[in-house]
Amino acid sequence: MTNRSKSRGTAAEREVVRYLQNWWPAAERRALSGSRDRGDVAGIPGVVVEVKAAATQLIGAWQRETMVEMRNAGAAACLLVVKRPYKTAARWDAYFPIAFLPSDWSYIPEGEESSWVRMDLLAAALLLRAQGY
Repeated sequence: MTNRSKSRGTAAEREVVRYLQNWWPAAERRALSGSRDRGDVAGIPGVVVEVKAAATQLIGAWQRETMVEMRNAGAAACLLVVKRPYKTAARWDAYFPIAFLPSDWSYIPEGEESSWVRMDLLAAALLLRAQGY
C-alpha cells in the first residue's frame, strides 16, 4: 500500500519538473537523500527547488527546510514551490528569499533579510533566468 501524501508529493514534483523543463531541459526529480536532502529538483545549477503539496500549509517550516537544503547542496539560490488546488503549475505559489533578489530591485530594511517574497512559479522561473540561472 502506498502512502497517499507521498504519492501526492511525487506527482507534484513531476508536474513542477515538467514545467521547469521549459527553461531548464535538464531539470529532473532528485533522488531522496535522507538527512542531507538537497531539494526535490535537480538540473538547475546553483538552485535548490523544494516542492510541497500538502493540505496543511506549513510555509515557515518549509522555508526553513528549503534553506537547510540549499546549504546542503552548496547552492546560491533556493525556491519553495507550493501546489495550489485547481491551478496549473505556472500558477502555483513560489517563495523566494528576498535577500536573493537583485539589489537594484528591492530595498531590504534592516532586520528583514530573512523575509520571503511570494510569486507564481512562472514569475519565479523568469526571475531565475534573468539572474543567469
